Amino acid sequence: MDINFQSLAIGLCIGLIIALIVYIWQAVARREDSRKSKSEISKLKNMLTDRMDLEADGVAKLKAQYEELKAQNENLRITNANLMQKPGRTEVQRLHIYQKAVDRLVINSPGFGAAWQSALQESEEEFAKIYNGTQAFWKKVLPGKTNAKLIESKEEDEE
Repeated sequence: MDINFQSLAIGLCIGLIIALIVYIWQAVARREDSRKSKSEISKLKNMLTDRMDLEADGVAKLKAQYEELKAQNENLRITNANLMQKPGRTEVQRLHIYQKAVDRLVINSPGFGAAWQSALQESEEEFAKIYNGTQAFWKKVLPGKTNAKLIESKEEDEE
């Protein structure tokens, strides 16, 4: 019995020693893996924070540029609206001249080219008189009413 007990104890000790060696070996391997994964996690965290910082800077720059472009767009829109509302005095004058010339042309238009030239010349002379002060002052401020609408309605009635 002693031999069985002794051989059992020796076998048990050898098995425990082998198990202890395997356990220590696995613990060392786990510790190495843990260290590697911790270093990789910290590396990935650093990369992520760097990328987030860069993207935040880029987004901030884009937002600033967007706000600047938005302000410029609004300024240009306002400037454009003001320019559309306030044409120059010569453009308004030329518009009134053309309107009077067209009205005269509609009234007496046997030949378009000659009638247009004469009507345009008459209108220019009339506006020159108005702005030189030979005609009434109120004609400078308020352009005369045209009868173009009346002429169109008469033509529509005849048809």
